[in-house]
Amino acid sequence: MSKRDLASMSTTAVGKQVRTVTPARSNIFAGRQGRKLREALLAYLFLFPAFLIIGLFGLFPLLFAAYQSTLVGLNRIVGRYDGLNNYVRAIDNLTYVLFFWLAALLVFMALRSIMQARRTAQEKQWAFWIWAPSGAIIGAGFILFVLFIFRALPAVLEVPQLMRARGGPQASFQQLLAQALAAPPIQQALWGALLFIVAGIALHWYIARRRSPRDRLHNATSVFTGAAVMLLSAAYLLWLTWTEIQRAYSEALEAGEGLDIWSQIITISAGFLLLFVAWQLWDSASHRQSNAGTALRLGAAAALLASAWFLIGELPRAIAAGDDTWWYGLLATLYYSMGTIPIQLGVALLLATLLFQDIWGKSVFRIIYFVPYIAPFVGTAAVFRIIFSSRPSAPVNAFLRSVGADPLAWLNEPAGIFQLMLGDALTLPAWAAGPSLALVVIIIYGTWSFVGFNTVIFLAGLGSIPRELYEAASIDGGGRWAQFRHITLPLLSPTIYFLTLYSVIGTFKAFNHIYVLRTAAALGTTDTASVVIFQTFKRDTRYGYASALAILLLLIILALTAVNNRLASKRVFYG
Repeated sequence: MSKRDLASMSTTAVGKQVRTVTPARSNIFAGRQGRKLREALLAYLFLFPAFLIIGLFGLFPLLFAAYQSTLVGLNRIVGRYDGLNNYVRAIDNLTYVLFFWLAALLVFMALRSIMQARRTAQEKQWAFWIWAPSGAIIGAGFILFVLFIFRALPAVLEVPQLMRARGGPQASFQQLLAQALAAPPIQQALWGALLFIVAGIALHWYIARRRSPRDRLHNATSVFTGAAVMLLSAAYLLWLTWTEIQRAYSEALEAGEGLDIWSQIITISAGFLLLFVAWQLWDSASHRQSNAGTALRLGAAAALLASAWFLIGELPRAIAAGDDTWWYGLLATLYYSMGTIPIQLGVALLLATLLFQDIWGKSVFRIIYFVPYIAPFVGTAAVFRIIFSSRPSAPVNAFLRSVGADPLAWLNEPAGIFQLMLGDALTLPAWAAGPSLALVVIIIYGTWSFVGFNTVIFLAGLGSIPRELYEAASIDGGGRWAQFRHITLPLLSPTIYFLTLYSVIGTFKAFNHIYVLRTAAALGTTDTASVVIFQTFKRDTRYGYASALAILLLLIILALTAVNNRLASKRVFYG
């Protein structure tokens, strides 16, 4: 053996000895995993200011509205606690059905998030259940922090009234605020929240220090935190619903009145559950290979659908016991949405298809179509109010007289459009008379003002479709209609899905132009849900009730968004 070999062996042995005696210290920021951790921390650092602003101006008003919806008091922001009575005034016993299924939805979402994360962890061989204690503790801390906000709000909002009562200097504001926040229930909620959050973070850090860098990066603490928040919120909603049902039932028995809360809750809930099952069967029927299986599922879906409508027969009774103004507002909103969305999307798609052709002056047309959207809605609505005035000399009535037709009341007409078409030959019930003529004018305005926006978005979607597909279709003998049906529509489905979702949310939130175009002569037939909420808050000064209506409208929009996402997402082609 040569001297060089002996030297090499001694060096290796020394190296091994050194590595054994002094092992290298692990660094969580080293290597590929460390780089991912650094990038994540940097991203969170830049996202935190936006999260703070959104939380302050977005989430906090929502939490304040939820808090305010449980209070009652005329012309007062700080009223007395009234439980769910504001919701009961609006939709009667449907309140208990709504809050029960809302709690059930939270439980379902929590369990689904845990199971999905668990499935991913098993596939990637990550540690999962070890992060459950820290996540649950942090989630409980967040719930306690929300409790702190709800307890602190009444005390903080009472400070200006105390200042006016005492007539003291402005410097007393800090003293009164400190005294309000020093109340034992508020301090208990605050320190309890901080204790749970700090304990959860410390436990997470302790577990992470004893895990590999791979498990540290792919921890499931956030999953369990969100699940804990949803489960605790569901538990509170169930407790609140049960408490309110027992209180309402006891009050009815003391007054010697009957209260069919339980029958309505059971029958309506069972009806909606059967509707969900019927929809699942109907949707799965198209995936059956055999005709017998498809027919069997369609038959079962039809039977369940009939049974569901029989059980939901209790729904009109609950609606009749609620606030008529609110229900009419929802009906007007539904009319406005159904009358606006299909027309404006269809017209916008047609215009975008025409403008996408190689024609002269298409840039000018794009600008002209987009101008109604960028113009102030209040100003253009005022112009529409003049055009569709009930005066015989109004532009639209002048045109009708020129062609030999009788002038119409337009914005002052409360009668339904279908009833006006039939005249006195047949009297339709209120639900079948359709939207009022005044609301039809507002629908025309909404369609006119948003067509340009939808056209621009459709043009962007058409521009992303490869031209080679149309050239190949032309070579194969496909005409314009075949190209539009088999190329344009499938590849434009993401744009259609986005605009449909955007339009549904926008029509249910529409306010400015509706408020300008509404008239007293229309007898409230143009008052959508947003207008009803504004009138309840501004004119009636019923702050708690207006907040409850706003929360109900939010839940309706969320439900419609979820349904639209469920229906449209399966039919969206992303290439």
